[in-house]
Amino acid sequence: MTQTLSQWLTDPSPSSRAQARIGQAWLAWLRLKRNHLAMLGLAIIVLLCAMAAFAPLFATHDPFTQNLGQRLLPPGTPGHWLGTDDFGRDIWSRIVYGARITLYIIALVAVTAPVIGLAIGTVAGYFGGIVDTVLMRITDIFLAFPRLILALALVAVLGPGIVNAVLAIALTAWPPYARVARAETLTVRNSDYIAAVRLQGAGAGRIIWGHVMPMCLPSVIIRVTLDMAGVILIAAGLGFLGLGVQPPLPEWGLMISSGRKFLFEQWWVATMPGLAIFLVSLGFNLLGDGLRDVLDPRSASR
Repeated sequence: MTQTLSQWLTDPSPSSRAQARIGQAWLAWLRLKRNHLAMLGLAIIVLLCAMAAFAPLFATHDPFTQNLGQRLLPPGTPGHWLGTDDFGRDIWSRIVYGARITLYIIALVAVTAPVIGLAIGTVAGYFGGIVDTVLMRITDIFLAFPRLILALALVAVLGPGIVNAVLAIALTAWPPYARVARAETLTVRNSDYIAAVRLQGAGAGRIIWGHVMPMCLPSVIIRVTLDMAGVILIAAGLGFLGLGVQPPLPEWGLMISSGRKFLFEQWWVATMPGLAIFLVSLGFNLLGDGLRDVLDPRSASR
């Protein structure tokens, strides 16, 4: 049965479109498995998702319960293996529940910024002319400001909070996707298959949605994976400055901010959530590098 399934997945002459797509996905997975660093990044991200989904099982304490009699306990203390913060809350449990907030921010940004950028980039690249000029100049205006500074300005106008933080990050994250999508569109808009679809009577909307955007997706997916580390850092920066997630929610950047005044004596209060940010950012970067090697058409035959 295993051999038959393997032959079906790697059949060079698939009998249906579904078989061809499943076979391509299987071959991409096999190439990704050969990249050990990419698999390490995937393992870190899977662990993040598991912690977010099953936080009550991973956490040892309530992340909001304060116990001033056990404040600032060092790592290794029985019952608090990562120590406690200045309110006596278990740091490990707050990191675990903070994974939910981090994943929530990542998910919302991942389904908004790339969609906006993909739509703007494909429209600009397909139509060209004045449409391309106007859309790309707007993109250049957003790119002219550092993302964190622009996000700070937007949150300062909208007000602090997790929803406004996500909105600010999404509004500052779409320009790179627009650039990538426009570059991909410029390479395919004059292709023979696009000309054939146009001769069949397809309109611009159908061509962009059904034929141009799918060609841009691999590059956009790679960019999304690589950008998630930056999204985590910006969200942590907003929380650190008090403009993102508000207390008492266990957001990692907010935890670092509350622990900075104890950095020299009780270093673990700020260091432990900082290590969590470092590991998750590293995981997304490693997986992004692996996906780039897998989804890059120039390396597909290797």
